[in-house]
Amino acid sequence: MTEPKITPELVAAHGLKPDEYDRILQIIGREPSFTELGIFSAMWNEHCSYKSSKKWLRTLYTEGPQVICGPGENAGLVDIGDGLALVFKMESHNHPSYIEPHQGAATGVGGILRDVFTMGARPIAAMNALSFGAPDHPRTAHLVKGVVEGIGQYGNCFGVPNVGGEVRFHSAYNGNCLVNAFAAGLADADKIFYSAASGVGMPVVYLGAKTGRDGVGGATMASAEFGADAEEKRPTVQVGDPFTEKRLLEACLELMASGAVISIQDMGAAGLTCSAVEMGDKGKLGIRLDLDRVPCREEAMTAYEMMLSESQERMLMVLRPEKEDEARAIFEKWDLDFAIVGETIPEDRFLIVHGNETKADLPLSKLSSEAPEYDRPWEETPAPPELGDLVRVDPIDGLKALIGSPNHACKEWVWQQYDHMVMGDTVRVPGLGAGIVRVHGTEKAIAFTSDVTPRYVRANPYEGGKQAVAEAYRNLTAAGARPLASTDNLNFGNPEKPEIMGQFVGAIRGIGEACRVLDMPIVSGNVSLYNETDGRAILPTPTIGAVGLIENLSEIIPTGPEAGDWALVIGETRGHLGQSALLYEVFGREEGDAPPVDLEAERRHGEFLRDSRALIKAATDLSDGGLALAAFEMAEAAGLGVSLDPGEMAALFGEDQARYLVACSFDQAEALMTAAARAGVQLAAVGRFGGDSVRLGTSEAPLADLSALYRSAFARAIGDA
Repeated sequence: MTEPKITPELVAAHGLKPDEYDRILQIIGREPSFTELGIFSAMWNEHCSYKSSKKWLRTLYTEGPQVICGPGENAGLVDIGDGLALVFKMESHNHPSYIEPHQGAATGVGGILRDVFTMGARPIAAMNALSFGAPDHPRTAHLVKGVVEGIGQYGNCFGVPNVGGEVRFHSAYNGNCLVNAFAAGLADADKIFYSAASGVGMPVVYLGAKTGRDGVGGATMASAEFGADAEEKRPTVQVGDPFTEKRLLEACLELMASGAVISIQDMGAAGLTCSAVEMGDKGKLGIRLDLDRVPCREEAMTAYEMMLSESQERMLMVLRPEKEDEARAIFEKWDLDFAIVGETIPEDRFLIVHGNETKADLPLSKLSSEAPEYDRPWEETPAPPELGDLVRVDPIDGLKALIGSPNHACKEWVWQQYDHMVMGDTVRVPGLGAGIVRVHGTEKAIAFTSDVTPRYVRANPYEGGKQAVAEAYRNLTAAGARPLASTDNLNFGNPEKPEIMGQFVGAIRGIGEACRVLDMPIVSGNVSLYNETDGRAILPTPTIGAVGLIENLSEIIPTGPEAGDWALVIGETRGHLGQSALLYEVFGREEGDAPPVDLEAERRHGEFLRDSRALIKAATDLSDGGLALAAFEMAEAAGLGVSLDPGEMAALFGEDQARYLVACSFDQAEALMTAAARAGVQLAAVGRFGGDSVRLGTSEAPLADLSALYRSAFARAIGDA
């Protein structure tokens, strides 16, 4: 087949700027072949190279005694004691999910699971953070149903419990939904597998499913804005097979136990290209690939297609040659392809041969180390104007507006489609705060949460970035967990616009400071830029996925109060309504500043709550919707009413940070107040749990009516009631 002539138009279609193409010419000293152009495009796009974000990612807090492996590998690792490591990461699959929601979301789940088990860990939990357009937008219901179905279908078939996440709606996501997938797994701390190749002449082995044309150019597509041609990009979306992935997991773990693996890397973005280059570059070796040996499921595939295909359920491994027969037998047993497709070489070359022709011959290290790195211009986000006067709303009407919105209504329509009990170790299901999974065979447990409030980040990226980490810290703490570490999924618009880059820089600064003060280092993550359609950017959405350790199951703090319990708030309530859920849902306004985040207070209050767990029957953090929404959710889940004494709108719905709502008996409440005074922590009794109604100040409504609204609003909003 005759390869296309390299033209400026073809270069641009590959997402390369003219100066980037000139850089390629300087590196190789000639015009690239079509396959070589595709390889450079794959390795130098935003999705794979982080060329707009690397400068700022280096400033993040990534270290700590609990960190075994920080950013740079397939996933991060933290020590949870007793010789065990928790492996986890969050990654986006935004663009594919907008184009083809079921497969886009499904393969996002598959990809993040491979990131975890390629390091030798068995997945134990998954979460998803989802952002959709306005509920009345013509595509929203289709996207919600397709994405949730795809997540459920893949995760349920693979057999991993989905234990948490979040779902939001806002018109800024009308043309660009966000699907952020999280996975975590457990491994022996001394049996971790990394991606750096070692040894010259070692076999490079292709493992898993066959290669097809699905997903060709997917990483490049994910590094550009959407326009009117979004639907035409459907062929760039991968197709997943969870049953094949399950077999791949079992085969890989068995292979790792055999001692055959020198290094291993999943084929994710940019497929065979990225996996081979990363393995070679980290090991300071070259790689030679013979594409005639690559198992293909379609006829007459070109070198370009094979190198850029993002077909799912595939891995690349450097093998100990004496273990070849044993390794091959394992994969044949699991009915998966096993093919030696190349070898490591001492020269700094990425040599691709197909049909006895050299299709690419490039300096391998340059594909990674010489990728462009930009210090893009950025503008500080201007301080938002102060919040103007608000008309007082009846508290019950305000609560109804919140729980009747799909943003704050019960999300059981979503999580009931996920298997959250598979593997038998789930301790707390979704919808009750942080998800909790037992460490099998021990009394330990891991808590999981994902958090961000995009309206805060847009108003004040620095405070919004801090708040995302702080809320994750509070969610873990409220479950009784000691926060350990974080992963980030940084979703923003076009970084070539200084105002968007300013959002990114501000959020990174806030995240970095919060992670340092709260001792929640970032150990892995993903950057997703160019989330725009026809020039309109999403809300800046730097999602924080976080994990916490519960040393003993007896230390878990429940979420359900009992009748007669007192409701107390830890932390100071000032009544901050800027950028609040009440402001948006009741008044249709997005004004004012984000609430300030006092990180020292966050840490002090979190430590106080964990130290006082013996005095607390139930706990939740205060965030969206403030005290009123938190108290309602806590009571409704327990089938109880609640009476709150504050009647002022700001006290009920303000979103001041560093606060928790706890439930205690009278004696416990007295003891807790004494402990709080001693610790210098503000604590106030705000009401009681019990009865069959919800009373906010002097306003009251039957619990049954509010519960019916709360549990039906989500399905009704997407036309599935």
